[in-house]
Amino acid sequence: MTASPPSDPRIIGDTVLIVDDTPDSLRFLTDTLEASGLTVLVATTGEGALDLLAHIEPNLILMDAVMPGMGGFEATRAIKANPAWAHIPVIFMTGLTESEHVVHGFDAGGADYVRKPIDVDELLARVRVHINHARARQASEAGLDATGRLLAAVDTRGALLWCTPLARQLILRHAPGWAESSGTLPPPFRALAARLTAAGAPLGTPARMDMGEGLSIELVLIARYRDHECLLRLNEINPAADIARLQERHGLTLREAEVLLWISYGKPNRVISEILAISPRTVNKHLEQIFEKLGVETRAAAAAVAVRTGSHYG
Repeated sequence: MTASPPSDPRIIGDTVLIVDDTPDSLRFLTDTLEASGLTVLVATTGEGALDLLAHIEPNLILMDAVMPGMGGFEATRAIKANPAWAHIPVIFMTGLTESEHVVHGFDAGGADYVRKPIDVDELLARVRVHINHARARQASEAGLDATGRLLAAVDTRGALLWCTPLARQLILRHAPGWAESSGTLPPPFRALAARLTAAGAPLGTPARMDMGEGLSIELVLIARYRDHECLLRLNEINPAADIARLQERHGLTLREAEVLLWISYGKPNRVISEILAISPRTVNKHLEQIFEKLGVETRAAAAAVAVRTGSHYG
């Protein structure tokens, strides 16, 4: 290994899990990362890493590709299949002659790799970048989640780029075997997304599938980025059940509950007035009453309350 002295003291207060079965590697990596202000956790097997994750969550995982028992690829697949751990970036460590491990590592859900013998400066730079990216992404998702947004970003080839926790929960309810680490939406959602990401689909275009018993799933195209990335809003639409729940929980009239429901689905006043056969001015009047009863001041805040009133959100 290239044992040059650590040169970046700015990595402070974060935790890295090292998964490696070689004592010399563990000692070198532990000393290097701790000297840079990181807290280090150690596991010598893939099974040990999963056991440790059940008790404490690191900010990043350094994973040896090949170990006895559960190897690094299998352990990473297990990590990425668990929604509680899937956001943790995994950096693979692989030998210079093991280029096939790089491909396997990315396929398993790895975020990056470093080659052995390890260059300290490169290692610390990659660790810092991935910890910061993961933290920024979690903050963004949490912010969107707090507003009750069920959002997913996909590219025009159907790859899933990211989704908010509430969107993840919705998908898992209807596709229990799905793993976000697969990098794609499950088949029913993928078919809806394909209709929206097709060239020429205007913003606001919905695509819906009937799930039976009054329930349907709707995806709405709300933004395009860089010509090949699309932002979708997911709605789980069950008007009768949702309206009754909103009335009971918040003391709303039937019409107020109907307006709030469609607000939570992201529909503008114009569309709501058409759905309910009332004027846009009447929609605004109902909104004023809704804001007062919920103790909120904006549509977004009212929508967040409505989404979280649903039985799946507490």
